[in-house]
Amino acid sequence: MDASAWHEIIAIPPGQVTLSDRRTQRSWSVELVPYQLAAFPVTQSLYAQITDQRPSTTRGDQLPVEGVSWWDAVRFCNALSQRDGFAPAYHFHANGEGIEWDPSADGYRLPTEAEWEHACRAGTTGPRYGPLEEIAWHRGNSHERIHDVGGKRPNPWGLYDMLGNVWEWCWDIYDAKVYGTYRVLRGGGWFDEHWSCRAPVRRRSHPTFQVDDVGFRIARSNVR
Repeated sequence: MDASAWHEIIAIPPGQVTLSDRRTQRSWSVELVPYQLAAFPVTQSLYAQITDQRPSTTRGDQLPVEGVSWWDAVRFCNALSQRDGFAPAYHFHANGEGIEWDPSADGYRLPTEAEWEHACRAGTTGPRYGPLEEIAWHRGNSHERIHDVGGKRPNPWGLYDMLGNVWEWCWDIYDAKVYGTYRVLRGGGWFDEHWSCRAPVRRRSHPTFQVDDVGFRIARSNVR
């Protein structure tokens, strides 16, 4: 497969997804308009092309990039947008500590967690879109190491590695009242037990943390 294939973007149909919060025991539904999501997590090769950096602990061009913070991920989205001639989705505050998302921009961005879960489920209703061993790298089959993207079966919409391999940063703040600026992670990773590799599972991390089982994939809004 040539390198451009790892940058493939899939059109995601509109729909509704129900999210839940364990602490507050609250659940809520989110209506989603059509959007686009990358078929694969961002690879180390693509990340290096755009940033000239290789932050990952384990090296390999087609491995998912990991060891990237949330801030690294949003800056990458803007840089890739500029390379491809799109309007950057994010505007950074002058002090470097704040950020705003411009919904009218056609550039790359992180998915919201509602978009992530809707795309992960791909019209299925169970905790996973297929048998775990066929779709995900997790502690039980990964030999405790990260794997090249695309090595497992995709979901019905053609998205690979939505579960397992690396956790993926989302745009959303996890729980501002308790965790402040911590952002949402979704999907489970190569070192996680099987119960973490389920569509509804949420994890959190500080936006400056760089962890060896956390990466991201890019999204785009359908802007006219």
